[in-house]
Amino acid sequence: MWFTAAMDDATLLTVLHEAVDAVVAAFRTQHDWGLSGERDGQYTSDLVADEAAVEVLQRHGIQVLSEESGLVGGGDGALVAVLDPLDGSTNASRPLPWFATSLCVVDDDGARAAVVHDHPAGVRYDAVRGGGARLDGVLLPERETVDLSDAIVGVNGLPPCNPGWAQYRALGAAALDLCAVADGRLDAYVDYDREAHGGWDYLGGMLVCQEVGVTVGDAFGRDLVTTVHDDRRTPVAAAGPLFEQLVAARQAAS
Repeated sequence: MWFTAAMDDATLLTVLHEAVDAVVAAFRTQHDWGLSGERDGQYTSDLVADEAAVEVLQRHGIQVLSEESGLVGGGDGALVAVLDPLDGSTNASRPLPWFATSLCVVDDDGARAAVVHDHPAGVRYDAVRGGGARLDGVLLPERETVDLSDAIVGVNGLPPCNPGWAQYRALGAAALDLCAVADGRLDAYVDYDREAHGGWDYLGGMLVCQEVGVTVGDAFGRDLVTTVHDDRRTPVAAAGPLFEQLVAARQAAS
C-alpha cells in the first residue's frame, strides 16, 4: 500500500484511471440496469460501479467518499477520493447516452486530480490542479467567454424564466454537463435545484473546468469542495463575465 500523502500527481492520476477502468470492465457484463430496490433512486448499476471503483481505491490506500457507500476506509487521512460511480444512472437505465463515472481526489488545498469517463461515447477527461485538463490525453484549450445572448446553457432542474440566454439543455448528468462546458459543447451550466448535488456530482467536472479557465462556484457562496456526505451545493460554471451574470440570474430565481 502506498503512502498517499506523498503520492505524486502522475501516480495519483494513474490510480484514478485504474479505478475507472475497473468500472468500464464491470459494465461489459452488466445486463441489469434497473432499480436496486435497496433505496429510492438507486440502480443495480450504481452498486456494480461502486464496488469496482472502491476496491481499486482502497487497495491503493485512498479513503473514498462515495454517493453509494458513503465514507469508506481510513486511508492516511491526507487524500479523499470523491466518487460518483454512475452519474446519470437514470439516463443509463433508459438508455439515454449521457452518463459517466466521476472521481475527484481532494486534499487540504482543494480539488487535486480528477477523471470523468463518458461511458456511451467511450471518451475520458482528466485534470490535475495546475496541470491542465485533457480529453483522451489531448490538452484542452482555455475557454473564452461567450455573451449571455449567444450562450447555450446546460441546466439541472427547471429554469423559472429565460435570463437572456440563447438556448438551454437539461441533460441529466452534472459531471458530463460540466465537462461539456470545459470542451466547448456548452457555454455554461446552472443548477436550478438548490439542494440536488453532492460533491461527487460536480467535483470531477469542476476541476476539468477550472483547468481550462472556467469559473465554477456555488450560486449561494458556499465552498464547493466538501467531503461531508450530506452536504449539497448549487453549482454554476462559465468563463469570464458570463459566470457572474448567471449567478445573479440563479439567485434571482430563488
